[in-house]
Amino acid sequence: MALQLRPNCEACDRDLPPASPLARICSYECTFCADCVAGLLANVCPNCGGGFVPRPIRPKTAWRSGVSVAHQPPSTNRVHLKYDRDAIAAHAARIRDILPGDR
Repeated sequence: MALQLRPNCEACDRDLPPASPLARICSYECTFCADCVAGLLANVCPNCGGGFVPRPIRPKTAWRSGVSVAHQPPSTNRVHLKYDRDAIAAHAARIRDILPGDR
């Protein structure tokens, strides 16, 4: 099963197309832009508490049969946070000093 490649930052709604080097994901595929991860979120996923890594870029070209963005297109469903900025800040402050692997 391929990653969803969500189209936007869940915090600021910035567009994050499939080839965006600014997209960051947690292990649950929560998707945010690099600016929100570094600033607002302090590298703490507001949904699961995990950390973030750069989202892989799906190839445009099917170098192997059936494997490309044309064959597994990105999601078109925009996702938005269900928490307000105060709740996000409190959550991040509580665990941001714990390394993601130790959370």
